[in-house]
Amino acid sequence: MQLRFLGAAGTVTGSKTLFSAAGRQFLIDCGAFQGVKNLRARNWAAPAFDVQQLDAVVLTHAHIDHSGYLPVLARYGYKGPVYCTSATRDLCEILLLDSARLEEEQAAFVNRHGKSKHHPALPLFTAEDAHRAIALLRPLPFDTPFALSPEITLNFWHAGHILGAAMAQFDVGGKKLLFSGDLGRQDDPIMLAPAVPETPDFLVLESTYGDRLHDRTDPGAQLAEILNRTFARGGSVIVPAFAVGRVQSLLYWIARQKASGGLPDVPVYLDSPMAINVTKTYAAHRADHRLGPVECAEMCGAATFVTGVDQSKWLDTRAIPLVIIAGSGMATGGRVLHHLKAMAGDWRNTVLFTGFQAPGTRGATMVSGASEVKIFGEYVHVSAEVVQLDTLSAHADYNETLAWLSKFDKPIHHIFLNHGEPAASDSLRRRIAEGLGWPCHVVEPMEQAYLEGDEAIRSHTPAATGEPAERARRPRASEEVGDED
Repeated sequence: MQLRFLGAAGTVTGSKTLFSAAGRQFLIDCGAFQGVKNLRARNWAAPAFDVQQLDAVVLTHAHIDHSGYLPVLARYGYKGPVYCTSATRDLCEILLLDSARLEEEQAAFVNRHGKSKHHPALPLFTAEDAHRAIALLRPLPFDTPFALSPEITLNFWHAGHILGAAMAQFDVGGKKLLFSGDLGRQDDPIMLAPAVPETPDFLVLESTYGDRLHDRTDPGAQLAEILNRTFARGGSVIVPAFAVGRVQSLLYWIARQKASGGLPDVPVYLDSPMAINVTKTYAAHRADHRLGPVECAEMCGAATFVTGVDQSKWLDTRAIPLVIIAGSGMATGGRVLHHLKAMAGDWRNTVLFTGFQAPGTRGATMVSGASEVKIFGEYVHVSAEVVQLDTLSAHADYNETLAWLSKFDKPIHHIFLNHGEPAASDSLRRRIAEGLGWPCHVVEPMEQAYLEGDEAIRSHTPAATGEPAERARRPRASEEVGDED
């Protein structure tokens, strides 16, 4: 068995791991890079493997940093199956089509306003590419082994995190390799707790929060306090939120706080067609989360759904306190940019971030205390209060990760840590080594590892440097819109 780490190595985005075994080749996750410009530029490079030799893609979940490169892969000629859970399939259809729309709109915008050094600037992928990728999705049930070949089986286990999120376990001749995907939290009020499969021989484990502990403050009370102090000064709250998972958590807690009297009846608007569609998806996948029919209906009814552009623009003219929840979670695109441009300069308002902000994103810039931020090619002054709410995180922190690992009934031969910033990954490596004594290391970009017997033999391949191969052929738009450097 061989692993090659093509993404989410030394960073939290662009998840892609090439897995070879028994004459077959699989890509586990097919994510887009996000964050600083040199990371986003990697999305324009040709695949670092022979697409025609790929037997299947296996998706752990639908977030763009795990699925957003699929349309590019399809454009390069991949026609094989993409295995995922049923909810992941439904969410990918929503996310990939929305991403394609944004890519095309951004390309049109920069071309129309002459903001690109490429003539013309093109989207990373189109709606046609997205439809081609969606047609390849093949849903599989949880907890049910599926034969990828006579020698290899695949099994999906609940990972928590978001709707449909799975751990992917491969069994090759009795040897088990588990990909954690993004590991959820044990006590999440909406998502199921992460499963504990049969102990794998080898584990590829995410490390996003490997150096942090989550605040244990009641999320509902903390959210209510932030909103109420903003309302008291006559301000409104703008929430850049991830359409899958974070929006639904916000709606859940807002509904509970309003029901208990913790929040006044201030209007709440969900201004994201994608997030609206995702929220409705929860009712179709009841077995994948904890909410009953009544709770699910209350969550969906906690906000007024905004679909039209005119209504979205109208929100920026309202003088009364209100809450606007809009994509995207790191303020990298979408309707939230228009709201930030209109409202971030008012000291009475609050910009509330509710999740991890990758370095180089607008969200990270604002959370760090920047007095201005670049939006649509112009610098916008930030006078609004900027708050980061960490209690809604969908990722396990290091204590929760160690608690999950300790449930396995025997030591794991080797753990590969990916999907984390260097400090976070190395911190988790040290805690695993000291607390459990299991062999563990942080993977490097383009690293190869050979799994032989009970050992993992590493073979390093230098990370690619220089200009991506696609640059000369495909002038791009999406990495220029929202550049902050």
